[in-house]
Amino acid sequence: MKNTTFTITDNLLATRGQRFLNFSIDLVFLYIIILSVGTTIVLIAEAASKFAVSAWVETMSKEEIALYSVVIMILYYSLTEIYFSRTIAQLITKTVVVKKDGSKPDIKTFVIRTLCRFIPFEPLSFLGGTPRGWHDTFSDTYVVKKKRLAKSEATEKVFLRINC
Repeated sequence: MKNTTFTITDNLLATRGQRFLNFSIDLVFLYIIILSVGTTIVLIAEAASKFAVSAWVETMSKEEIALYSVVIMILYYSLTEIYFSRTIAQLITKTVVVKKDGSKPDIKTFVIRTLCRFIPFEPLSFLGGTPRGWHDTFSDTYVVKKKRLAKSEATEKVFLRINC
């Protein structure tokens, strides 16, 4: 059972530098995934003699490319955060997404986080007072330093055992 007295404090939050690095690394991975999936579709279509599909992919309009990219982004952010509570970038920077009590958010919360990323200028929103973006605020989640979170939770458990 999760301790409801534990709460995320400012010293656990990922820094602005980590948040910017997360954003940048995720963009690189998204770009690689978008290109890889598109190239794979073309290669499979050509190998299966489905040249119409291959020609369509190669002549996609800007709107079709944007829709395709949005679908890949939704899948990337949703799946990585739902299954691991972190994206590839957050794995590299040793940060993790949690709720206020330090527990893992539910699927609905991760979907809200993902959809909020499409708000215009949202990537700049974490530059304000605390390094929390709109996708954090609207989904009531926090990106924290994983090791500090674990250490704080362990300290809280020891404190409760001694005082209870």
